[in-house]
Amino acid sequence: MKSIYIVMIVVLVAMLATACDRNAAVDKNGAVTNAKVKITVWHNFEGDDLRAITVRRLINQYIAEHPNVEVDAHAIPVDEYRLRLKEAAAANALPDLFFVYAGSQSQQLYDDGMLQPITELADRYPEWKNNFIEDAFSRFEFEEGQIYSAPIGMSATSFLYYNQELFERYGAKVPATWTELLSAIHVFNDNGITPIALGNKAAWVAQSTILGSLADRVTGTEWFMRAVAQDGASFTDPVFIDALYKFKQLADNKAFQDGANSMDNTQAEQYFIQGKAAMMISGAWSLTNLAASATPEMLTSIDVTTMPGIEGGEGGANTLSGGAGGGFALNKATAGAAKQAALDLFYTVSGPEGQTAIAESNSMVMYKVDLEEYKVSPLYFRAFALAIGSEITPVYDAYLSAEASESINSGLQELMRGGKPEDVAKKLQDAQARSLQK
Repeated sequence: MKSIYIVMIVVLVAMLATACDRNAAVDKNGAVTNAKVKITVWHNFEGDDLRAITVRRLINQYIAEHPNVEVDAHAIPVDEYRLRLKEAAAANALPDLFFVYAGSQSQQLYDDGMLQPITELADRYPEWKNNFIEDAFSRFEFEEGQIYSAPIGMSATSFLYYNQELFERYGAKVPATWTELLSAIHVFNDNGITPIALGNKAAWVAQSTILGSLADRVTGTEWFMRAVAQDGASFTDPVFIDALYKFKQLADNKAFQDGANSMDNTQAEQYFIQGKAAMMISGAWSLTNLAASATPEMLTSIDVTTMPGIEGGEGGANTLSGGAGGGFALNKATAGAAKQAALDLFYTVSGPEGQTAIAESNSMVMYKVDLEEYKVSPLYFRAFALAIGSEITPVYDAYLSAEASESINSGLQELMRGGKPEDVAKKLQDAQARSLQK
């Protein structure tokens, strides 16, 4: 009988030890211990560009270093990602950790109660937090004292990439003014070369890469911020309609290749790399794509500058639209050991080593890194110097409401099909006004 009691005690002790082990999922620093836990992760780094490869490698590094954590990671194509995330949010089925864009997308998720802050990581690693450059967190601070993400990129969205060899061959001048841009467009059209490659299948592209900088040159930044706040400015004001007419002027003058609204961004990059287009207006993300897919010979003919200034406009020239890029966010429903595992993975990708690795993939970051020149392309170095020396102006969808962002995105596609700027402006104005009334 005594032996039975001993066996029962041993079993109870073992069960208690197991229970304690499972409950002790995190140590005093908040790090995951040896408890078994599963987390889901969504991101849009599924391509063959260097940044995508780097982010996936960082995630795999975390998996290898944490055998107790089962990570169900999904890499979703860029052009599908926004819709997939929106559908998951509507169904209250977001993953534990997921990539979000700074601006209206992350703001909407916060407003809908889908996010929880990652402030505890910033408190745990103050040197990491303090090493970000100015305004890195501004679009992720939805309430005072709380941070909801940390950018893993600088979103400089409106570089003008151009093929020097084509400009020299046809005697075109690299445009510094709107008049010079229109002149170059005519030169290349006359010689059977597409002037500007554009992949606007995912309708955010034209808005993010072209309209933000173009419109800022016409209206100035102050007007845009007042229109966003509906404070003494309206998107039906003549100055903004003039900006839309200038975008339409590009389309009417056949600046873009046929079918631009059916081509995705990656296809447009390849179109440009292959010398079928003389220019491409795109973001910093194209630097890593070009480094991964273009041959050294192709890269030697590509250079980068800012979009041309607009004579008589309210905004300055030599500016870039941009700000904090996207970052990973934490599902509000994620708790316990799963939350700590998700935060640890967040830090693996977004922490100092991750930021350096992403910078070395020819991607701009909002983090101070000691970058070795030989590890990046010359084009990246030139673009980085350009970004550092340029004033940064707003990207429209980083400040507009989600509804208004969708309105201007589809509106630009409408203009490319022959629509009227006044109609697009009214729809945008109505959408932004409705959003502020909710």
